[in-house]
Amino acid sequence: MLLVQDKLVSDDVVERHFICNLKACKGACCWEGDFGAPLEMEELDILDQIQDKIRPFLSPAGIAALEKQGNYIWFEEGDLWGTTLVDGGPCAYMSYNALGIAQCGIEQAYLAGAVDFKKPISCHLYPIRIDKNENTGFEALNYDVWDICSAACQLGDEARVPVYKFLKEALIRKYGADFYDELDHIARYIRGEQKENPDEMP
Repeated sequence: MLLVQDKLVSDDVVERHFICNLKACKGACCWEGDFGAPLEMEELDILDQIQDKIRPFLSPAGIAALEKQGNYIWFEEGDLWGTTLVDGGPCAYMSYNALGIAQCGIEQAYLAGAVDFKKPISCHLYPIRIDKNENTGFEALNYDVWDICSAACQLGDEARVPVYKFLKEALIRKYGADFYDELDHIARYIRGEQKENPDEMP
């Protein structure tokens, strides 16, 4: 584990490779799994506030599930608030594009300028999952291994893109640029890399 500021970061976040391969998985993370996408407490209020604006970007089945179950639900087994599911399967906020690939309706609304909330941070950060102790506020960033992401691991290996670099935007959104820069510095040292250009993009 690496200590970055006051967060513990799994070695896998630096050493493993990952690039989402939607052509291969079709966005399966939006419909697989036992729970909805984990939500932070402030995101519950956000989802309540943006419902009317995102509805045009959701599927009829998703809208029906939200109207019946609510904008989010409590998953007792996972001990978390998560996005509502359609019949225990797909995320209610999921839709499909013309190629049959799952996409986040919230993100589509964001890209269209309808809302300023991109999507739940747990989705943006995947395959990193945050393990947080609510009593102490302590957070650990872990790499989540899921077989449906095997194509993403393969693509990441081919391009030699570490998990943390793939998730640069999400990590900065969550923890700020200073955190990412410190993580990048540590990671490059561990990986034996040099940053030749301070403005270098991953």
